[in-house]
Amino acid sequence: MLMVSVQSSQLQSIGYDSETRQAHVLFKNGALYEYDAVEEDVVNGIISASSPGQAFLNSLKFGYEYRRIG
Repeated sequence: MLMVSVQSSQLQSIGYDSETRQAHVLFKNGALYEYDAVEEDVVNGIISASSPGQAFLNSLKFGYEYRRIG
């Protein structure tokens, strides 16, 4: 999965797998989370947002099932 770096105080990078519809979010503290059943436009919105951290909080963090994988 290709991870895209973002400019954020908390997030380091975000990746998306269109086949499984899973998003991966890597935090600057090294924690890696996997989110299920995510629409690609949600991930693209976070990546392109002026504040990816705020976009993540508003659209991904609380709206999807997730688990820490690393």
